[in-house]
Amino acid sequence: MIGPVLAACLLIILSTAWISQANGATCKKDGGVCTCNDQTKNVDCSSKELTAIPSNIPTDTDRLELDYNKLSSLSAKAFHSLSSLTFLDLSYNQLQALPVGVFDHLVNLNELHLRQNQLKSLPQGIFDHLTKLTILWLSENKLQSLPHGVFDELTELKTLHLRENQLQRLPEGVFDKLTELKTLTLYNNQLKRVPDKAFDKLSKLEMIVLTGNPWDCSCRDILYLSNWIREKKGTVSNIEAAECDGGTKAVLEITEEEAAEDCVYPNTTTAIPTTIITTLASSNDDDIPELPVPQENFQKFLGYQEPDHLPTQPQCLMSISGYLGLMMSLVLTSAAILYVIHFLKKA
Repeated sequence: MIGPVLAACLLIILSTAWISQANGATCKKDGGVCTCNDQTKNVDCSSKELTAIPSNIPTDTDRLELDYNKLSSLSAKAFHSLSSLTFLDLSYNQLQALPVGVFDHLVNLNELHLRQNQLKSLPQGIFDHLTKLTILWLSENKLQSLPHGVFDELTELKTLHLRENQLQRLPEGVFDKLTELKTLTLYNNQLKRVPDKAFDKLSKLEMIVLTGNPWDCSCRDILYLSNWIREKKGTVSNIEAAECDGGTKAVLEITEEEAAEDCVYPNTTTAIPTTIITTLASSNDDDIPELPVPQENFQKFLGYQEPDHLPTQPQCLMSISGYLGLMMSLVLTSAAILYVIHFLKKA
């Protein structure tokens, strides 16, 4: 006969097994494939070849693993019912973009892993609601730039991985609010320089990795980084490893004489060609006759819709000359057609 203590233990074991099985069934309902753990509130959906996030994930889930799947896109509301999440792993998928607001409800998130995807850009404000985040992985993507203020709300962040992307520049003050940051990886990008005072607010930084970037040591802009590395040498690990493009010299060894050029690194999306700037700068306004053309005609003729965006006189002359050239081409073409018709009638 089973004693009362043994019976009680058996009852507890059977109850625990039943609860786990019930929770697993809840997670796997409607053909779901994730594994759930009711005690730890963990849901493991990794390596399931998923192309969409399951809709039946328990709302009290604390840890959600979606790595090693085939996710190429996310719904903007994919995680809106999972406000209890503290850990989210989306690494090793095929994500090409993140929808605006996709993380807005994850106000308790501590770790976000987006490593090894195909992200080319980040939406403005994508991380603004993740104020408790301490670890952020963005490495091994295709990021070419970062939005201004993208990390401004991550004041608790301690680890930031941006390595192995295609970053060509960093926005001014991009790390200024990360006063708790201890680890920053930027290696294997396309950075030639960093903005002045880029790392000055990182008072708790313990490790930074800057190798594998084509640092341009011929320009004065590199002097900030060189001086900062020299100042932090011995207190921030791996800092001395940054080398000039081509590996000819360490960045910290660059002198003012070597970095003599005042180089300009324009934003390729808004940069004006140098030839145009030179031409406009050298033109003399006094040599350009004033044309009595009403403002509304400018707008209709040139297609401007905003009243405060009027063309300059050189633009006007170029546009009018282009218009006259077009009219002359039409006249000549019409004359040629009429001549051919007349010739054919005679024949």
